[in-house]
Amino acid sequence: MPARFPYVLNVIANDAQILAEDMHRFGTAVWLAEGYAFDIPFAGDPKATLTEARAVIGSVDADANVVPALHRRKKLLVADMDSTIIGCECLDELADMAGIKPKVAAITERAMRGELEFESALKERVALVKGLPLTALARVYAERVRLNAGASALTATMRANGAKTILVSGGFTFFTSRVAADAGFDTNQGNRLLDDGRALTGDVAMPILGRQAKLQALEGAVKDLGISFEEALAVGDGANDLDMIKRAGLGVAYHAKPIVAAAAGASIAHGDLTALLYLQGYREDEILRA
Repeated sequence: MPARFPYVLNVIANDAQILAEDMHRFGTAVWLAEGYAFDIPFAGDPKATLTEARAVIGSVDADANVVPALHRRKKLLVADMDSTIIGCECLDELADMAGIKPKVAAITERAMRGELEFESALKERVALVKGLPLTALARVYAERVRLNAGASALTATMRANGAKTILVSGGFTFFTSRVAADAGFDTNQGNRLLDDGRALTGDVAMPILGRQAKLQALEGAVKDLGISFEEALAVGDGANDLDMIKRAGLGVAYHAKPIVAAAAGASIAHGDLTALLYLQGYREDEILRA
């Protein structure tokens, strides 16, 4: 397929049957999930094809992306945690326990949009939750942290096909270790909140894991596995994910901030995390669901 059709137009939507008929001009649809996700292998200008396909979609809630056919199934997944693998921002939820969520969430939003430098914004937010009892961390995890739909299926399916999965977050190890275990990641990285044994001190251990550290995590894993960057998938939603997303062979903006969606090679704005499997060409009967 790669020689004859070097690219694949991938479309995911609840009403994909209608879209497959509308997109017949690009080629014949190959169904990955009947009525929901399909591929159209093609030869031609990938940017022009994607632009035209998205024009056909119009206002319909659908995700359309063009990916290379070569190295389509990835051997490495590097994923952001907050608002990507889970549906919340853990630091914002800690702030809620302290009664200052709007103040902290506003800083988080600006940092994720790329309006603030991540490291200084993290220090500022952590300082605001100084004195919060350590019991608040366990309470946030129990009451607020939930895996986004498709998270476990994503990791299970990729791992079953030989891929390594890494959770890398600008958030905190208290949460990354637990989310990684729940979602089925091989390893996890995050920042460490400092405490005095009873409450948060308002400080974070140095160095801070931010945008550059996420890129380094991707680069290190590629080297350790002896693979090419074309065989890696990176996914995230905020500005601190941009470097790893742009470096990976398949960089995906997942329900992301505008700056990320504009720069990423692929964007998922409507589907759940199984969309990352359909982007790799997995069929529904190959996806390992709990």
